[in-house]
Amino acid sequence: MRRKKRIRAEAAKGREPRILVAGLGNLLLRDDGVGVHAVRLLRRPVAAGIRVAEVGCAVFDAMYLLEWAERILLIDAMKAGGVPGTVYRAVGDDIDEGGIPASLHELSIINALHMIDRSRLSEISVIGVEPASIDYGLDLSGPVEAALPGVLRAVRDVIKGWRGRRRRGAAYSERGTTNRDR
Repeated sequence: MRRKKRIRAEAAKGREPRILVAGLGNLLLRDDGVGVHAVRLLRRPVAAGIRVAEVGCAVFDAMYLLEWAERILLIDAMKAGGVPGTVYRAVGDDIDEGGIPASLHELSIINALHMIDRSRLSEISVIGVEPASIDYGLDLSGPVEAALPGVLRAVRDVIKGWRGRRRRGAAYSERGTTNRDR
């Protein structure tokens, strides 16, 4: 109940929520670095209250950003058994509870999120991309590179939903959406 009151108080103030978009992954392992490649494409000027960060594998170095944010959107490679390049969208609670297949960096990010003060954190979402290759190399595989426009659309949709909900108080669900559903 306390969290809902705080979120309503934010909306009453008319302030946009502080949103962190964090790209995770190892650039040296081809598709594992998809989150970093995606945030590099997002690094154009962004709206007030949004920070785009290239976290890579240094999740604990980004603790100050995790603490700053009220809503966190993570982008990462995610093995879920789909066709390489499939874009997944899930809420953080699903990952925390093991409700969906795990991100390749789940343990580090979940551990980091358990270490921060979550009283201000209202939502966590993940955009995952099914990898084709986690071998040594700097380039994304063809299917994962082709998925990047879908990843960027998904990121914009989540942010738009979060900001729109603040304005109208409506529910916004991200459970189980894939690029095949679009």
